[in-house]
Amino acid sequence: MASKYTLEEGMAVMKEQMPDIMNSFGTLLETVTVDGLLTAKAKRLTMVSVAVAQRCEPCIRAHVKAAVELGASRGEILETTGVAILMAGGPAVANVSTVVLEALDQAGV
Repeated sequence: MASKYTLEEGMAVMKEQMPDIMNSFGTLLETVTVDGLLTAKAKRLTMVSVAVAQRCEPCIRAHVKAAVELGASRGEILETTGVAILMAGGPAVANVSTVVLEALDQAGV
């Protein structure tokens, strides 16, 4: 069954209907994803791995796209998914072999 909302559309509705929570989440996201001891790219690669392990398809797509925008290569993204496969097993393989590969192709890497 197709979702009624894309991730972006749903988050916009949530921001309108749950502003305190979504503003706090947005602030957290902005704070976490900037360069620090780890680069923003390294953090996004980690987020790809966690999204795969958690089996969150919209998260995978969003974080693959963001990692590519920060200069991550196809190889770097696939290597980081190896961590998710190690930690989450077969379901992670399923997500990498479908969602991640499709998101990489859509991102042109």
